[in-house]
Amino acid sequence: MLFSFIIPVYNRPDEIQDLLTCFTQQTEKNFEVIIVESGSEIKSDEVVASFKTSLDISYHLRGNHGQGFSRNYGMSQAKGAYFCILDSDVLIDNNYVENLSRNLRNHYLDCYGGPDKLHPASTDMQKAVNYCMTSIFTTGGIRGGKRHVGKFFPRSFNMGFSRAVYDATQGFEIPFFGEDIILSARIMEKGFTTGLYEDVYVYHKRKTNYHDFFKQMNFFGRARINIYKFFPKTLKLVHFFPAAFFIFLCCIPLSFFINTTLGLGLLILLAIYLLIIFADATIQNKSPYIGIISMGGVLVQMTGYGTGFIKDFIKRVIFRQE
Repeated sequence: MLFSFIIPVYNRPDEIQDLLTCFTQQTEKNFEVIIVESGSEIKSDEVVASFKTSLDISYHLRGNHGQGFSRNYGMSQAKGAYFCILDSDVLIDNNYVENLSRNLRNHYLDCYGGPDKLHPASTDMQKAVNYCMTSIFTTGGIRGGKRHVGKFFPRSFNMGFSRAVYDATQGFEIPFFGEDIILSARIMEKGFTTGLYEDVYVYHKRKTNYHDFFKQMNFFGRARINIYKFFPKTLKLVHFFPAAFFIFLCCIPLSFFINTTLGLGLLILLAIYLLIIFADATIQNKSPYIGIISMGGVLVQMTGYGTGFIKDFIKRVIFRQE
């Protein structure tokens, strides 16, 4: 089976070079790579050209249409029987394609999703961000493994589906804001099989500072409301937790104007939660320093996601604006 890897790129020539180097080291070579660059100021054409002799690779420069529609264009150019979608800021092990082939032979899925892991060479801040995104005490541990709330929805940082799925769905319906989960839900609605291949994983480069992490989480919070507008049943109780946590943070200073004891009580609850984060992150990463910056990361994560979620919930659900 020929695999077509579709990778949208936006201002990431260095990162796409790292990923393409991973492709040259694959133990199985039955694949092509399709790079679709959309709206970039720093282009990757020269980087891609340097791999022409070592990979079956093509480069396509498009207007600023968004990552979902860039992937759709890539799939329209694909020769393979199975389309694989990766983000440009991931790395893969040498046996990624081999593991995928084996999984499809042993337990075929029309659409698969793979987990993302932290690269061993990650910085302490990236380790803290990874902890925040995967901990049972923050996201319920639903990202990057078998644990999930309800159905498993493959995500576009690491997912793939058959040409038959593409023919039936025509790919991504919107360019961004939760486009991957919306596509996964549409695939399920049409009766195709979906699931997780645990050993078909990628190393995802986490954010390296609180500012970028906040922007990412705020985007995720807004995207969750967009997904809800398409598929209301995908909204789960765990998705409200960051918004509730942000409201709780806002209530702490206000509560001191009402009752000092109440304010101290809420402050103690926050301190207990952050101490749990510190202890768990320290144990998992074997580093008190990562435990400390994980406490800050959790506050950034909850505030970013919560404000994005609340903003678009009020705008698009309560006031029904589009």
